[in-house]
Formats: sequence, structure tokens, C-alpha cells
Amino acid sequence: MLKQLNLTRLWLALALLVLSFTVGVGGFMVLEHFSFLDAFYMTVITASTVGFGEVHPLSDAGRLFTSFYILFNLLVVAYLVSVLTTYIFDGELRHLFRMIRTDQEIKSFRNHVIVCGFGRNGYKAYDELRHSGTRAVVVEQNQALLVAANDRLARDQQIPAVFGDATLDNTLRQAGIEHARAIITALPKDADNVFVALSARELNPHITIIARASARSSVSKLLSAGASSVVLPDEIGGSHMANLVIRPEVIRFLDMISGLDPNKLRLEELSFGELRPSLRGQSIRELDVRSRTGATVIALRRGEGGELEVSPAADYRPAAGDVLLVLGNEEQIQAIHQQYK
Repeated sequence: MLKQLNLTRLWLALALLVLSFTVGVGGFMVLEHFSFLDAFYMTVITASTVGFGEVHPLSDAGRLFTSFYILFNLLVVAYLVSVLTTYIFDGELRHLFRMIRTDQEIKSFRNHVIVCGFGRNGYKAYDELRHSGTRAVVVEQNQALLVAANDRLARDQQIPAVFGDATLDNTLRQAGIEHARAIITALPKDADNVFVALSARELNPHITIIARASARSSVSKLLSAGASSVVLPDEIGGSHMANLVIRPEVIRFLDMISGLDPNKLRLEELSFGELRPSLRGQSIRELDVRSRTGATVIALRRGEGGELEVSPAADYRPAAGDVLLVLGNEEQIQAIHQQYK
């Protein structure tokens, strides 16, 4: 976690300070046979170098101990001041408080998506989730990637993040794995993605796991580890480039759906459960999505886990468990939400 990394130097400085006081009190009690109160007083005035006199005259061993003790404390105090100065003037303290606040916010998340890895694939996945209004948490070890991304966003759009190793159960728990609905693991190494899939499936048996793979031989391993779907970005990219030559207009249309084209289209799900009660029981023709919003019903999934039916019959009446897939631009999709949900 970033919070733990940021606190390391501060904890070290405080630990050295406690050690210094322990050595001072113990030294004065053993060498000079002072009471605890006198030893503590001598430790404080020696460590702070205020110049008050000794409780009792020191022996030769006591003066030698005090000399080295003062030199040691000069180093401890210098380190502590350096750490505190960094926290105050370099914004570390403010950053630490922000991370603590983010940790508390993540604990309240429910039904969110976890994105493991914030490279090119992870960033694109998070960006798409954010634009669709889906709450997401990023898990990443490289702080620089998140800092650079946050610098490009407004303050109220900062990325909820957990800094740590996504293959560790504790890191996934900090990201709210028990309450998440899906996890996207886009780590550079296939072995790490397999491990994340195994951990995620164990921690949340009902979660949807989308995994990235570099090699086709890793697909079966990821599926065996519990992944719901596996994506091979390199193969998709190569196929995309070839199809730009073979069927360019088809790819242009797909780019519009994927958001790569300026004239972006969106595919939206309209489930039977989301329909207004007054609209349930009507046929696709009676719902009249096309004329009322400009969007088009392009497919239907019948029941839970059913097959997708492209261009469903207009007289079909959606029933419980059915999901309509609707295609339209941003304005048309917003009209869907306003008129049908």
C-alpha cells in the first residue's frame, strides 16, 4: 500500500527516537544508578541539548556515555527533522491524508470493478468504465503511473487506487474484492494474471473475472484458474489491422462502437427488470425504441445465460431475465435511460 510506503520513513524516525530514549534512560540507570525519574530527566535534557546541569556529577563512564549519546541524538534529530520537513513542505502529509481518505472510501464501495495493472490495457479499461459511470478501483505497484493519470484529471475525478501487489490476497481485500462484481486483471505477465484469477475466485466465488493474456497457451490456464473470459490484445490488434485492408467499412463501424472513431456509438443493455412497470409486457414493436429515441435494438438475450439472438422479431414480448442490446449515440442512450428505465 502507498500509505505504508509513505509512512516507512516516518515510522523509522519515530522508532529511532524511541530507541534513543530507551538507551538514554537505561544507560543513566545502569552507569550512574539514577532513579527512573532522574534518568528520564537526564535523557531529555541531553537529547534536547538544552544545557541544564546534571542531577548528580557524572562519573568518567557517565561522561563518555553522554558524549556519544549526544552525537547519536544529533543524527536522530537531524533525520527526524528531515522527514517532517519532507512531509510538510513537499506535500507528503497532504498526500498521506488523501490516501487514508481514499482507503476509507474504497471500503464503502459495493458492486464495483477492480482493475489490476494500470498499463495501456488497464488504463483503457479504467477509462471506459469511468466514462460509462461504473465505479472502479485500480490496483497498481507503480505509483508514477497513477500520479501521472491523476494529474490529468480534475480533483473530484481522482482515481481510487490501492498501491500494492495484485497477486496478494491482502491487496485484493483492500480493493474490496468481497463486494466487487468484476475484476479485470491486465498485468504484464500471464503467470501473475493466473495467480490473480485464482485468488479472486477463492475470495469471491461469484465475481466475473476478465483476464489479459499475451500467449495463446495461457488461455486454458487462465480459464482453469477461474477466469470468465480471456482477451489477447496482440491477436486482436493484428486481426484489426488485417481487416482494415479486407473490410475497412466494417472496422470503421466497430471503431465507432469501441470509441476509436470521433462519431462514437454506445452499446447499452436494457434488461426486463430495468423497464418501467408500465412498459413490461409490451412487444419490441410496441416499445418503439427507434422512433422514440433514435437508438436501435440489435440483439436479444433470452433468459439467464441464454444465447444472443441478433435482430429479434418485432412481435416478441421481453420476459423476466431477458436483456435487449441497444445501439445508439450518447444522446440516444441518455434518452433510453430517461424514457424506459
